Amino acid sequence: MPRPVAALDRLGTETAFEVLARAQKLAAEGRDIINLGIGQPDFRTPQHIVDAAKRALDAGEHGYTPAAGIPALRAAVAADLGRRHNVEVDPNLVLITPGAKPVMYFAILLFGEPGAEILYPNPGFPIYESMINYSGATPVPIELHESAGFSFDADEVLSRVNERTRLIILNSPANPTGGVVPAEQIDRLVAGLEAYPEAVILSDEIYSRILYGEREHVSLLSYPQIRDRLIVIDGWSKTYAMTGWRVGYGVWPADLFPHAERLAVNSYSCVNAATQHAAIAALEGPQDDVLRMVAAFNERRQLMVAGLNGIPGFRCADPGGAFYTFPNIEGTGFDAQTLQKRLLEEAGVAVVAGTSFGRLGQGYLRFSYAASEAAISEAIERIRALLAN
Repeated sequence: MPRPVAALDRLGTETAFEVLARAQKLAAEGRDIINLGIGQPDFRTPQHIVDAAKRALDAGEHGYTPAAGIPALRAAVAADLGRRHNVEVDPNLVLITPGAKPVMYFAILLFGEPGAEILYPNPGFPIYESMINYSGATPVPIELHESAGFSFDADEVLSRVNERTRLIILNSPANPTGGVVPAEQIDRLVAGLEAYPEAVILSDEIYSRILYGEREHVSLLSYPQIRDRLIVIDGWSKTYAMTGWRVGYGVWPADLFPHAERLAVNSYSCVNAATQHAAIAALEGPQDDVLRMVAAFNERRQLMVAGLNGIPGFRCADPGGAFYTFPNIEGTGFDAQTLQKRLLEEAGVAVVAGTSFGRLGQGYLRFSYAASEAAISEAIERIRALLAN
């Protein structure tokens, strides 16, 4: 049998989708499964967004679009970033992509090669490390610790930067921890990176609208001194409950944009036309549904944190953003993979082992509270009962 290239052996996966597939299989067999594993809002896409896609289809928007995205959407993204972050963004540097993953994929392909080092959050979104390994670069973890609210320490990050560092990946609010990096840490990091002008920064800001309490999102776009080497990821999937629409974007430095656009042409040609018109409606239309969804997530967050902290052996930090909790489960006596499996197979609760997000995830589980309060309460009781027995 023909053998693919060896680099594929270094390519990982996203375990949340494996858990989802197993949960769906058990549900199809008649099991009552509560899915707290997948990072997907349980809300419908707001109706005015759906209607915009329908109008586009009725108007004949059925063909290819420019590889970088339709100009109206790129302008809408730039205007939205300007409103939210008080920054000026050139629409010509916005690349519309089918979901946010292509932005990180392109960035890592552009800078990952043998001999290069790429810093990434650990525990963090698994595709970071997977793609770094695939590129042949050396992955260097930015360690995120529960004691620091799963933020990074700028001095610790800077201690890992050297002349081989080509790319530094940041993510706040974060998947899987819900951690939010304080402004003072970002200030110190940006100041320290002046000594390493060749290091490019990839800032994953996909959860930037989902924050709780007095926390505010600090976009790396707010730092003009790094704009010539900054790539920012954002999109519609989480904020507007549009995971299945597959639309995201990257803001690129002028020197890098042509390379990203060529990668787009070579990989997916362009993004679905009707989806792009829906994305314009999302940015330019009413934001009431976003506010309601975040308010609901906040209620669920409080319910889940209190519930998990009430289970013997669990210790759950209060997440500042996104819709995940990352409780410490070392007190249960189980490792993460074993408890993940037992919760699904025996209690009918789908969660994801912390080790799916890097070696520093051992002793943790990721729970998504993008589920109803009733489902969260029932899941807590099932976990409590399983551990009691």
